[in-house]
Amino acid sequence: MQPNIYGIRFSKIGKIYHFDATHVDELKVGEHVIVETTRGRQIGEVIQHIVNPTAPPDGAWKPVERRASAADLLLRQNWAQKQTAAMIECRARASELKLAVKIVSAEYSFDGSRLTFMFATENDEKDEKVDLKSLRKDMQKMFSETQVEMRQIGPRDVAKMLGGMGACGLETRCCSKFLTEFSPISIKMAKEQGISLTPSEITGMCGRLRCCLIYEYEQYVAARKELPKRNKRVISPEGEGKVIDVYPMRNAVMVELPAKNPQERPLWKEFHRDLLEPWDELEALRRKSAAPCDRHEGGGCDCGKASYSSKPGAELQSENPAATEPVNPAAAEPPARPAREQENRPSGRQENRGPRQNPGAQQENRKTGQPENRLPSQPGKQTGGKPDNRPNRRRPFRKPNKKGQDGRA
Repeated sequence: MQPNIYGIRFSKIGKIYHFDATHVDELKVGEHVIVETTRGRQIGEVIQHIVNPTAPPDGAWKPVERRASAADLLLRQNWAQKQTAAMIECRARASELKLAVKIVSAEYSFDGSRLTFMFATENDEKDEKVDLKSLRKDMQKMFSETQVEMRQIGPRDVAKMLGGMGACGLETRCCSKFLTEFSPISIKMAKEQGISLTPSEITGMCGRLRCCLIYEYEQYVAARKELPKRNKRVISPEGEGKVIDVYPMRNAVMVELPAKNPQERPLWKEFHRDLLEPWDELEALRRKSAAPCDRHEGGGCDCGKASYSSKPGAELQSENPAATEPVNPAAAEPPARPAREQENRPSGRQENRGPRQNPGAQQENRKTGQPENRLPSQPGKQTGGKPDNRPNRRRPFRKPNKKGQDGRA
């Protein structure tokens, strides 16, 4: 049998829970029913009918007991009037015990069988544990006709229950007006939307990041994917420029155009996304069009570009037959220098070089002590009236002999 699932809410602006109404006649939106919850029997309002429900994590839905009668609604109203007095008594007792807690509210079940006190710690940390055994025991003695429970809530739930004006100026906070669940908020959402990271700008009355940061986050992310980033080069209808700022909600960017005169300042102008073209893509296309063809390696290229084969030693192929003719290696050598240029060289740069001697013969002459064949020096250069037929060598330093003529010291 297919379950008949309905969404039921227990407060005016609260989370919607799913219950199975298979054993109850067809319900209508706006009717009140009695269901069993973790906090006892409660009266809830039917909000919607779930056509294709997803299975709950525990594997089963809790059933709807019955429709709420007029007597049940009147009984709930009577017990609701006593909630404020119970909260005041609990706050006074917590102050006497000097407990670092804030009693936010008190809630009776519709039949008065259970009383729940909502509290929060002073530093708004939900994970912090506070010993409230003495406070709960005193409240149980004071309200002996009902079962007393203490429930800790977070700072967002506190702001939702207390209500009041929002940090943005709205008369009613979003959490108290229409938010049924709290979504996780991160600082990345504020950065993506270009919002100032000043704590007063992004923090709500609860001391946490504002819930409204997630409202337009997905739209900003989707718009920025289609817009150029800052400091990117683009081609606008008025020329090439650099992106200065991005406006995702208008699908426009602010472009800095170069000034016509060097003395003037650059011009800033806003353009729509459809009027801009990315400079880097156009530059890549230009380079690709100027590059040789890389798809026709085996010949028969009909695109008008040259093709370089991946095999070593391959020649350039093109539609021009003159480019494919073999090149004469002799013609590639540079022409010899004319004889006149050699004769016109300055005499100071000419060197008289004799026949090149075999290096093996030089080594033999050095071993035997024979002088090497060297060219005679120029006749104009003489030292001491004698021609210098050997290179200018410094005589080795020899230590004077201290011995006498007879060879004795």
